[in-house]
Amino acid sequence: MNHDNEAIVRNAYHTAEGNILDIPGWIGSFTEDGVFNNVTGEESYRGEHLKEVVIAFGQMFPDVHRELHRVNVMGDVVAIELSIQGTFRGPMETPAGVIQPTGAKVNIPCADFFYMRNGKIERFDCYPRSTSCSSKWACRLTSLPRSSVRPNGDTIMSYSISTLLIRNLHDDFGQNDLEGD
Repeated sequence: MNHDNEAIVRNAYHTAEGNILDIPGWIGSFTEDGVFNNVTGEESYRGEHLKEVVIAFGQMFPDVHRELHRVNVMGDVVAIELSIQGTFRGPMETPAGVIQPTGAKVNIPCADFFYMRNGKIERFDCYPRSTSCSSKWACRLTSLPRSSVRPNGDTIMSYSISTLLIRNLHDDFGQNDLEGD
Protein backbone atom coordinates (compact mmCIF):
# COMPACT_ATOMS: atom_id res chain seq x y z
CA MET A 1 0.00 0.00 0.00
CA ASN A 2 1.32 3.45 -0.93
CA HIS A 3 1.12 6.28 1.58
CA ASP A 4 1.22 10.02 0.95
CA ASN A 5 4.34 10.53 3.08
CA GLU A 6 4.48 14.26 2.37
CA ALA A 7 0.91 14.75 3.63
CA ILE A 8 1.66 12.65 6.74
CA VAL A 9 4.74 14.76 7.55
CA ARG A 10 2.92 18.03 6.88
CA ASN A 11 0.18 16.89 9.26
CA ALA A 12 2.77 16.07 11.94
CA TYR A 13 4.17 19.61 11.62
CA HIS A 14 0.62 20.96 11.84
CA THR A 15 0.01 19.17 15.15
CA ALA A 16 3.10 20.90 16.62
CA GLU A 17 2.16 24.47 15.60
CA GLY A 18 1.90 26.93 18.49
CA ASN A 19 -1.78 27.62 17.92
CA ILE A 20 -2.60 23.88 17.64
CA LEU A 21 -0.38 21.77 19.99
CA ASP A 22 -2.22 18.51 19.36
CA ILE A 23 -0.10 16.21 21.52
CA PRO A 24 -2.05 12.98 20.80
CA GLY A 25 -1.95 13.81 17.07
CA TRP A 26 1.82 14.44 17.23
CA ILE A 27 2.54 11.18 19.06
CA GLY A 28 0.11 9.33 16.78
CA SER A 29 2.17 10.39 13.75
CA PHE A 30 4.96 8.06 14.89
CA THR A 31 5.28 4.29 14.78
CA GLU A 32 5.08 2.55 18.14
CA ASP A 33 8.89 2.44 18.26
CA GLY A 34 9.31 5.81 16.49
CA VAL A 35 11.96 8.29 17.57
CA PHE A 36 12.57 12.04 17.29
CA ASN A 37 16.29 12.92 17.24
CA ASN A 38 17.46 16.47 17.86
CA VAL A 39 20.77 15.68 16.23
CA THR A 40 22.44 19.01 17.03
CA GLY A 41 21.34 18.85 20.67
CA GLU A 42 22.17 15.15 20.92
CA GLU A 43 18.75 14.34 22.38
CA SER A 44 16.28 11.59 21.45
CA TYR A 45 12.63 11.11 22.39
CA ARG A 46 10.40 8.01 22.09
CA GLY A 47 6.88 7.01 23.04
CA GLU A 48 5.17 9.35 25.50
CA HIS A 49 8.39 11.40 25.72
CA LEU A 50 7.76 12.63 22.15
CA LYS A 51 5.39 15.18 23.70
CA GLU A 52 8.27 16.85 25.54
CA VAL A 53 9.63 18.41 22.33
CA VAL A 54 6.30 19.94 21.35
CA ILE A 55 5.46 21.13 24.86
CA ALA A 56 8.90 22.72 25.39
CA PHE A 57 8.79 24.62 22.10
CA GLY A 58 5.17 25.63 22.73
CA GLN A 59 6.09 27.05 26.13
CA MET A 60 9.17 28.93 24.91
CA PHE A 61 7.61 30.05 21.62
CA PRO A 62 3.79 30.10 21.97
CA ASP A 63 3.53 31.23 18.34
CA VAL A 64 5.98 28.58 17.01
CA HIS A 65 5.62 27.97 13.30
CA ARG A 66 7.62 25.89 10.85
CA GLU A 67 7.96 27.61 7.50
CA LEU A 68 8.63 24.89 4.91
CA HIS A 69 10.89 26.10 2.10
CA ARG A 70 11.56 22.89 0.17
CA VAL A 71 10.08 19.40 0.52
CA ASN A 72 11.65 16.39 -1.21
CA VAL A 73 10.01 12.97 -1.11
CA MET A 74 12.09 9.94 -2.05
CA GLY A 75 9.91 6.94 -1.32
CA ASP A 76 9.89 6.43 2.43
CA VAL A 77 12.24 9.36 3.08
CA VAL A 78 11.02 12.96 3.32
CA ALA A 79 13.71 15.68 3.44
CA ILE A 80 12.70 19.24 4.29
CA GLU A 81 14.44 22.62 4.38
CA LEU A 82 12.59 24.88 6.79
CA SER A 83 12.77 27.69 9.30
CA ILE A 84 11.49 27.38 12.86
CA GLN A 85 9.94 30.73 13.68
CA GLY A 86 8.50 32.20 16.85
CA THR A 87 8.77 34.75 19.62
CA PHE A 88 10.78 33.86 22.75
CA ARG A 89 7.99 34.47 25.29
CA GLY A 90 8.37 31.59 27.74
CA PRO A 91 11.22 30.66 30.06
CA MET A 92 13.94 28.38 28.70
CA GLU A 93 14.91 25.66 31.17
CA THR A 94 18.56 24.67 31.01
CA PRO A 95 20.72 22.47 33.23
CA ALA A 96 22.38 25.67 34.47
CA GLY A 97 19.10 27.41 35.32
CA VAL A 98 16.19 29.23 33.76
CA ILE A 99 16.63 31.90 31.10
CA GLN A 100 13.79 34.38 31.14
CA PRO A 101 12.09 35.31 27.86
CA THR A 102 13.38 38.28 25.88
CA GLY A 103 10.61 38.75 23.33
CA ALA A 104 13.12 38.16 20.52
CA LYS A 105 11.74 36.82 17.26
CA VAL A 106 13.64 33.80 16.01
CA ASN A 107 13.99 32.35 12.53
CA ILE A 108 16.09 29.20 12.91
CA PRO A 109 17.22 27.52 9.67
CA CYS A 110 16.72 23.78 9.90
CA ALA A 111 16.85 20.54 7.91
CA ASP A 112 14.54 17.68 8.85
CA PHE A 113 14.68 14.09 7.63
CA PHE A 114 11.74 11.75 8.12
CA TYR A 115 12.05 8.00 7.64
CA MET A 116 8.61 6.50 7.17
CA ARG A 117 7.16 3.03 7.70
CA ASN A 118 3.61 2.02 6.82
CA GLY A 119 2.31 5.60 6.85
CA LYS A 120 3.95 6.61 10.14
CA ILE A 121 7.18 8.33 11.17
CA GLU A 122 9.73 5.74 12.21
CA ARG A 123 12.57 8.22 12.67
CA PHE A 124 12.63 12.02 12.57
CA ASP A 125 16.12 13.56 12.51
CA CYS A 126 16.08 17.31 13.14
CA TYR A 127 19.17 19.42 12.36
CA PRO A 128 18.61 23.00 13.57
CA ARG A 129 21.46 25.40 12.80
CA SER A 130 22.81 25.53 16.34
CA THR A 131 25.03 28.60 15.98
CA SER A 132 22.13 30.56 14.57
CA CYS A 133 19.90 29.27 17.32
CA SER A 134 22.46 30.32 19.93
CA SER A 135 22.95 33.75 18.43
CA LYS A 136 19.24 34.49 18.40
CA TRP A 137 18.80 33.83 22.08
CA ALA A 138 22.29 34.76 23.14
CA CYS A 139 22.31 38.17 21.45
CA ARG A 140 19.72 39.27 23.95
CA LEU A 141 21.41 37.67 26.93
CA THR A 142 23.72 40.65 27.39
CA SER A 143 20.70 42.44 28.89
CA LEU A 144 19.79 39.63 31.31
CA PRO A 145 19.69 40.35 35.03
CA ARG A 146 23.08 40.00 36.70
CA SER A 147 21.90 36.78 38.37
CA SER A 148 21.97 35.20 34.89
CA VAL A 149 25.62 36.11 34.36
CA ARG A 150 28.46 34.29 36.10
CA PRO A 151 31.24 36.30 37.78
CA ASN A 152 33.58 35.52 34.85
CA GLY A 153 31.07 37.08 32.40
CA ASP A 154 29.70 33.83 30.96
CA THR A 155 25.95 33.66 30.54
CA ILE A 156 24.09 30.72 32.02
CA MET A 157 22.69 28.40 29.34
CA SER A 158 22.88 24.67 28.71
CA TYR A 159 26.44 25.54 27.76
CA SER A 160 28.45 28.65 28.65
CA ILE A 161 28.71 31.44 26.13
CA SER A 162 30.97 34.35 26.94
CA THR A 163 29.81 37.89 26.25
CA LEU A 164 32.52 38.18 23.61
CA LEU A 165 31.24 35.08 21.83
CA ILE A 166 27.69 36.44 21.98
CA ARG A 167 28.80 39.66 20.31
CA ASN A 168 30.80 37.74 17.69
CA LEU A 169 27.84 35.48 16.87
CA HIS A 170 25.59 38.51 16.61
CA ASP A 171 28.07 40.24 14.30
CA ASP A 172 28.41 37.07 12.19
CA PHE A 173 24.67 36.61 11.71
CA GLY A 174 23.54 40.24 11.83
CA GLN A 175 20.24 41.85 12.68
CA ASN A 176 18.28 39.97 10.02
CA ASP A 177 18.49 36.84 12.20
CA LEU A 178 17.11 38.59 15.26
CA GLU A 179 14.10 40.82 14.87
CA GLY A 180 12.78 43.21 17.50
CA ASP A 181 11.79 42.52 21.07
